[in-house]
Amino acid sequence: MKSLRDARLAVFSHKLCWPSGSSPTGFATDGGFPFQMGALAEAFGETRIVVPVAKSGNTTSEAPLAGPGLRVIPLTPVQGRAIWGKLAIVLWVFRNLPVLLGETLRADAVHAPVPGDVGTIGMLLGFALGKPLLVRHCGNWANERTAAEHFWKWFMERFAGGRNVMLATGGAAHPPSAKNPNVSWIFSTSLRDADLKKYRAGCERTEPAPRLIIVCRQEHAKGTGVVIEALPLLAASMPGIHFDVVGGGGALPDFKALAARMGVSDRVTFHGAVGHKRVLELLRQAGLFCFPTTSSEGFPKAVLEAMACGLPVVTTSVSVLPALLAAGGGLLMERASPDCVAGTVRHCLSDAERYREMSRQALLTAADYSLERWRDTIAAMLARHWNSDARPI
Repeated sequence: MKSLRDARLAVFSHKLCWPSGSSPTGFATDGGFPFQMGALAEAFGETRIVVPVAKSGNTTSEAPLAGPGLRVIPLTPVQGRAIWGKLAIVLWVFRNLPVLLGETLRADAVHAPVPGDVGTIGMLLGFALGKPLLVRHCGNWANERTAAEHFWKWFMERFAGGRNVMLATGGAAHPPSAKNPNVSWIFSTSLRDADLKKYRAGCERTEPAPRLIIVCRQEHAKGTGVVIEALPLLAASMPGIHFDVVGGGGALPDFKALAARMGVSDRVTFHGAVGHKRVLELLRQAGLFCFPTTSSEGFPKAVLEAMACGLPVVTTSVSVLPALLAAGGGLLMERASPDCVAGTVRHCLSDAERYREMSRQALLTAADYSLERWRDTIAAMLARHWNSDARPI
């Protein structure tokens, strides 16, 4: 295969995008996807992002899809829920097949982030047409609950090796797969080296601040409700305690009702979905990142962003989180309960010297996870497996 800098990469993703007049490509989306695609595009001659495109989106939290040689190829949005979902995706494939097939044939290689219907289709088309594959599992590799999750893991373990690069988002001392050593870990981030240097220069904390924050999709398993229930336990010894809840999601009404029932509505600010810049501003204003998750996490970028802002992290032993805190940038809780959250928060904020050391270690840990390193790590793997030149980027 030709060198990466001369190759055309087709990325098939379920990530919903929308038109944007402020984007160089004319399209935008939210989350970490646009930052990662911009970085990945720096490794290739041309990168074509094949994604569903809606008529409009959340402009409050959007980020442009942009990068050298990056182009967005629109698909129609995937429709259908529940029992009609399988029928809807079949109809959707027939409707979009000319684009899906055409982009696969044009590509020198295919990148398929999974979970997701579009990524799965791109993965199978690329495999069927003999294209070199980069499959990136972005969920929790260790947690297989559905038939689809079993299939993605089986496919990656079965076909990893040769020209097929299979990456599991996360990290551990042992490789992701005992069945196939060619499956490798990859971290996830949305921060450039310049961002990390800027925050490292101005974000090391000197005094504990009783301002807690969580940034995530607001679902019950992420732990927002547990922190709200811990606030009355903290208020007696920390009268200034406050909790910033950042992110949208279906559980937000439940959390607002819970705050009212617990009598702490005046101590909780619900910011909803905000843009990446605003997320970082709120993290820099906070004193402690609380994430008592019981959900299946791959590599939660918000935790890394918090650490990059000098925030110690209080969380649970889920997925890669113990590894991220191994150097001392926060504390792991035994369980996700209000009393455990309250006790751990008190422990973090009651000793200024201990707090400063956790902040320093958080900054040092985050410095190892830049988009440039993410890009170069993937590019080196691809060059090795695809027998192309790993030219400096």
